[in-house]
Amino acid sequence: MALLNSVHDNYSTIVETNLKGFGQFIYFVDPNKYHFKSTYHVPEIFQQAWPYFLTLVLVENIIRYFEKRSTVRVNDTITSFSHGLFQECFRLLLRGSESALYIYIYDKYRLVDLPWESTLTWYVAALAVDFCYYWVHRCCHEVHILWAQHQVHHSSEDFNLTVGLRQSFLQNALGSFFYLPMAFFISPALYLTHHQFNLLFQFWVHTEVIKSIGPLEYIFNCPKHHRVHHGSNVYCLDKNYGGVLIIWDRIFGTFAEEQDGVQIVYGLVVQQPSFNPLFLQYFYTQYVFEKAQSMENWKHKLAAIFWGPSWEPGKPRLGCDADKIDVTSRTKYDVKIPQWCNVYLVCHFVIIVLEFQELASRHTSLNSIVVLGFVLYIILSLTIIGMLFDNHPYAGILEFIRCITIVIIMQRKPELSLIGDFIPVIQSFFILSSLFWALHTFKIIQIHNKCKAL
Repeated sequence: MALLNSVHDNYSTIVETNLKGFGQFIYFVDPNKYHFKSTYHVPEIFQQAWPYFLTLVLVENIIRYFEKRSTVRVNDTITSFSHGLFQECFRLLLRGSESALYIYIYDKYRLVDLPWESTLTWYVAALAVDFCYYWVHRCCHEVHILWAQHQVHHSSEDFNLTVGLRQSFLQNALGSFFYLPMAFFISPALYLTHHQFNLLFQFWVHTEVIKSIGPLEYIFNCPKHHRVHHGSNVYCLDKNYGGVLIIWDRIFGTFAEEQDGVQIVYGLVVQQPSFNPLFLQYFYTQYVFEKAQSMENWKHKLAAIFWGPSWEPGKPRLGCDADKIDVTSRTKYDVKIPQWCNVYLVCHFVIIVLEFQELASRHTSLNSIVVLGFVLYIILSLTIIGMLFDNHPYAGILEFIRCITIVIIMQRKPELSLIGDFIPVIQSFFILSSLFWALHTFKIIQIHNKCKAL
């Protein structure tokens, strides 16, 4: 208790040391330690940062607890982490192919050979990546089909560090085209290094526990600016796109200051109530094409896809501000499920995370079909977990099928297990899980039949 009281009394110091220290780790590192001549030498910096992610999420929640504010919700948090796993699974399938075009352009058409070991080149690359990110991010808000992917990141009604991991599995692949102009002068190794650093820096800006960072706010992106970006209030829409630097927004007229006394409402303007990560990934893309099909001519059909989300025939490209919904309050979507179910889902989610980590470390040595199979299993499992959080009527049946299928595979093909050392324990856990959901499903069917008879 004394330790926790100390955390409370000195929370600003802890935040500064951890959150700001995280930013320093990313963008104030010694460039000499992160010079790489070849893309083969660029480490998976994102994976190395997971201890920072977990530590900072813990620190943030300790602070929120002592400030008597709500801590993270289990359903929303696991949904955010699930989106992060979706994105990482997609990267495993691509196996680096998203940077193939960049490498090709650099090898064939580069205009200048900047010395890869130069500190000046290091900072030029950092600036170039951040400038390109601004335009990637801005286009993801101003081009409807790109917003269909990016809206995943805005779909949480909470604003905490876990939201920083809530990403679309397609956005990185689509966004990679915006960085191609860099290939004429920045080496692929430097691009890949700074692209990771740029995205990692943005993790710490997803928090409400830091109010201000003082004069640095004029230059750098920070939680204060990013809270505005995630707001559904009219004054927040399409503002503060910067990744590391906020100066791009100030230069190009997309900056908005956080307004004192105005509660920021997080989430989408028209919120989609669900904790199903797969549904949240694709539902808006479906809406974009439905909107296009409803248009009368090809010009309007294309505009519905490539103009802004608020565009309507006869309106400006980005729509009219007067037509936009001003969200000033909202009751958060939540589904009450038994506490045992929350514990159950957390346990199964941890198993999925362990399996993913093993897959990530071994995927280069595995057959592409095997990797695809494991990825589909992870996506299916996370989807069913989301459906259980939603209390979907078919979730119990699907969970039974999932658990019993895994038990059968473990018995017949134990070599396919990603966590082979724990097969007996995991197998017993899945047997008990499948038995429980079989009984639960049988009970639900009985209740349904009784209600039908009445």
